[in-house]
Amino acid sequence: MLALAGGLGAVTIHREMPWASITFAGTRHTMSLCFTGSGAVDAGEELLARLPDHEFAIPGQLVADAQIVKVEHEMLPEPRLRVQVELLLLED
Repeated sequence: MLALAGGLGAVTIHREMPWASITFAGTRHTMSLCFTGSGAVDAGEELLARLPDHEFAIPGQLVADAQIVKVEHEMLPEPRLRVQVELLLLED
């Protein structure tokens, strides 16, 4: 996720839960990312723009769904962007 934002930002929360259907098994990942400072906020906004169409290359995994769940902007005391993302990874 941070690679999509040029490595700027920090993962503040990462939760992983098993997921399964009749035909597939995998995990659902919920991540909160924080981008602090003008440059990092710009990189975070780039992540928001690129995520919906991004083709992930994760060995042994298929990203079946990637959603932006929540976005919060703050301007003071310095620019900050907080993003919550959910990914559904299926075992390949």
